[in-house]
Amino acid sequence: MRGIPDSFRAALRLLILLISLGGVAIRFWLLRARHGSRLELWRRAQWLHQACSLILRRLGMQLECRGGRPAQGLVCSNHLSYLDILVYAAAFPCVFVSKLEVRRWPAFGFLARSGGTIFVDRRSRTGAGEVTRQIAEVLAAGVPVLLFPEGTSTDGGEVQRFHPTLLQPAIDAAAEITAAAIGYRARNVAERDLCWFGDAPFVSHLLRALARQQVIAEVEFFPERNVYSDRKTAALELREQVAALRKRIKREAVA
Repeated sequence: MRGIPDSFRAALRLLILLISLGGVAIRFWLLRARHGSRLELWRRAQWLHQACSLILRRLGMQLECRGGRPAQGLVCSNHLSYLDILVYAAAFPCVFVSKLEVRRWPAFGFLARSGGTIFVDRRSRTGAGEVTRQIAEVLAAGVPVLLFPEGTSTDGGEVQRFHPTLLQPAIDAAAEITAAAIGYRARNVAERDLCWFGDAPFVSHLLRALARQQVIAEVEFFPERNVYSDRKTAALELREQVAALRKRIKREAVA
């Protein structure tokens, strides 16, 4: 798609995205018709994995993945954009923990809801117990859970403090926790331009992201997986590991 206006490229890829969403939605409904409305978590995670892999390919985004991909346990990552959902789901089958607002996002909200995402209402104190129970349920089912402990997306400049609360289900279950990091690069733009943070409007940012050329998403998993007995210690160590992975990703981007 070189040599064509950015606006045309964005419009074409938006059309590709919508057509692809229609196709994966049909596959999801067929899956529900075959197995019943209460799909097992692993089936939802596998459907989301296949759907997001397909969408990434059709949008022309390349995924580079390093390190062993966890088959179970909790995975903790930095958070840069709504694109993280596509990228991590394409990297390996998992169930996400996301803020409640994601349910209403165009396109990505459908993927999150259908994929079994656990939604967190940050305004509700009483809902924390239910979220903890749901995370424990997914861990017990042997499906990896992907958590963004920063609690918000950032511009990629620095890994923010990790909130320890939602690490507790993994602590209680003595489940392995893996640190992971995500980064982006594209032709003639800085990573910051691909990040979605602050009060940036969703639709206009999505159109700009779709207009980018040679977008590469990079995911790296920390080589060690640990079982922790204390969530505060876990939060500190995991943040350090994610920050170390992010430094490597940034070095690779400028090499």
